[in-house]
Amino acid sequence: MWQLLEPVHATLYYAAEASEEAASLGYATDERWPGYFAYRAAPLGPAVPGVVNALFYSFSPRMVERFAAPAWRTAAPERVLAARNTAVDRALRRLLGDRIGSPELREAAELARRAAEAADTAGRPMAAANAALPWPDEPHEVLWQAATILREHRGDGHIAALQTHGLGPAESLVSHAAAGAAPDEVFASRRWTGEDWTAARERLAARGLLEADGRATPEGLRVRSAVEQLTDELAAAPWEALTPAETARLAELLVPPVLDIVATGLLPAQSTLGIGLKYDHA
Repeated sequence: MWQLLEPVHATLYYAAEASEEAASLGYATDERWPGYFAYRAAPLGPAVPGVVNALFYSFSPRMVERFAAPAWRTAAPERVLAARNTAVDRALRRLLGDRIGSPELREAAELARRAAEAADTAGRPMAAANAALPWPDEPHEVLWQAATILREHRGDGHIAALQTHGLGPAESLVSHAAAGAAPDEVFASRRWTGEDWTAARERLAARGLLEADGRATPEGLRVRSAVEQLTDELAAAPWEALTPAETARLAELLVPPVLDIVATGLLPAQSTLGIGLKYDHA
């Protein structure tokens, strides 16, 4: 379900409409990060970089300082949230076309909302901040908000799983790359320096989790698998609000719009999340 809902959520960070709305607020758009940090952090209110760094986890602190520190001097969180809503509305209307307003999209939105509303946000600040926002009226916007609550709920749990297994921010990326989730170059988007990356590798190697060439050892693969398993377990509770048949129905309903989104080439084929967006259209 995460793999089906993540492309819906991720439209915000890659769609041209998101860049346009960010630009209208005064954010630079020569790269996506000024808008990304503002859009994603806005539900928290005027969060300082240290808070954003703690909750986003895998970004270099220097990167967070660069983009989060000036965010609220450019526009207040309330204005960013309004722009975010407009960007999502515009982007999904373009990407989904005739599916907007369809009975199938409305049904998907209703099912996803039920799961999102069942998410326990205790100890999950990113999920809690998004769950506290008012629900929109239009089904495509409801679907996006539900996807966002559920992915941030999962992300908060993922951080807990990483910390349970002793993987700090840089180590979390190095271990994920070492396990084959994506090439090292994909993880460079988090702006850790070469020295940071090497130091994280050395710490993991000292624990017996990495080979000398940077590949995961069998123990490294076991730890990484344990992280992902615990993440899934911590993300499972909201789905208990739906019956297995309802969850299967939601998956069925999501495939066509997700294929529409992926087919545009809007989203990267590989990301730091380890999702390969290569859906079979057959």
